[in-house]
Amino acid sequence: MTDTTRDDADSSTPGRRSVLRMGGGALAAAFGGLALTACSGTGATAGAGSEGDPDKGRITVWSWQGPAAELKALITEFNKAYPGIQVTVEDIGNPAIWEKITAGLAAGGQGLADVLHIGVDYLPGYVERFPGGLADLAPLGATAHKDAFAAGLWGTVCPDGKRVNALPWEANSGGFYYRADLFEKAGVDAGALQTWDETIEAGKVLKAKTGAHLLGLDKPASQPDAANFFQLLLQLQGAFYFDLEGRVTLDSPEAVKAMTLIKTMNDAGLVSDLSGGWNALMSSLKKGTNAVVPWPTWFGGVIEEQVPEESGRWKVRLPPAVRRGGPTAATVNSTHLAVAGSSEHRAAAWTFVEYALTRPASQVRIYRGKGIAPALMKAYDDAVFHEPSAYFGGQKKGEVFLGALKAPSPPVNYTADYARALKLVTDAQSKVLLKGADPAAVLRDAAAELVRQTRRKAAR
Repeated sequence: MTDTTRDDADSSTPGRRSVLRMGGGALAAAFGGLALTACSGTGATAGAGSEGDPDKGRITVWSWQGPAAELKALITEFNKAYPGIQVTVEDIGNPAIWEKITAGLAAGGQGLADVLHIGVDYLPGYVERFPGGLADLAPLGATAHKDAFAAGLWGTVCPDGKRVNALPWEANSGGFYYRADLFEKAGVDAGALQTWDETIEAGKVLKAKTGAHLLGLDKPASQPDAANFFQLLLQLQGAFYFDLEGRVTLDSPEAVKAMTLIKTMNDAGLVSDLSGGWNALMSSLKKGTNAVVPWPTWFGGVIEEQVPEESGRWKVRLPPAVRRGGPTAATVNSTHLAVAGSSEHRAAAWTFVEYALTRPASQVRIYRGKGIAPALMKAYDDAVFHEPSAYFGGQKKGEVFLGALKAPSPPVNYTADYARALKLVTDAQSKVLLKGADPAAVLRDAAAELVRQTRRKAAR
């Protein structure tokens, strides 16, 4: 999910910001079959011995496509400050990186790079299944940066308030990208929509006057990311699939409200079918099938590349609230840099991580290169985030999402069982969209099945 779009060369495949779009399916495959061996070899040996010299060492960094290119671009500058640290950045690819990290952790850290780029949906799983597999960054000085990042992200990397498993890199907020020309033609003020209930009513007017659907969803869940919109609606209510204690909340009132909104939209004929995933989404952009794309920060670059002829027709705002007066901001995905517990050069690896992620100059350079929205709040002091966009009709879209990052945002507990929850949710959503199933009933069944599969406690 994107530099100015994706980082792959093939337009038929999704891009690097696939943390939540492809994460669940790939994560399930990566963790599959490791339940019995997950803890063998990692906890006893990882992290043993000296941290190494913070100014010397040969380290390797694993990332993918665009982020890998930008980390490579930092090396020359980094070596002016730290000439004794030799850095090699390897582009492993996404989703190949997840299986490679998982295999290395399962082998007690053997063959792992020193620095690992990890998505928010994988981080808790690695921490839970491979104790000690990732180094604790607190003794290396990470806690000095506790308040430097977007709200809620420190709770993601430091859930117990003590051990720091990684440092936040990018933070993508939920967005509401919309075809301003279609809303204008329908006589609807998109900026005035305060709730999703109001948006549904506006969608009916849009459909009648323009023929465009309000939005599109992958109704049969042909791709693992089919529940992204449901997940956004959950997070706008401060909820998720699990609570902070790891209890199952798939059938919470917030989840039922989110799925009911989706059913209401679908029953009103406002939801197009985006089965086929990325290709279907790109096609819908070019055809003007949908008036709204409720996707994260990075998606602005996708629109600019994929439909350049529509410059000036698009605008962006934060999503409407689920309940009147409720939150309109949610950090829906993020990525992080961790240090392998098995690394013999943990201190040098930390030096590179700290240089890349806590210096505004480093983050601004990466943003200019690949459009990666930083989690580091101080970076947003740079003018690049406040420039008007011709594509978005002169809007300062960076400021739209900066407002979201400044808003209160509770940490999200993905747990090691996110992939299981995601599969059950997408199945439940498909039953609602294709068969008209009752949201409360399908979510109740999904929650019960998740409890059975994971042996976690139910929150209700």
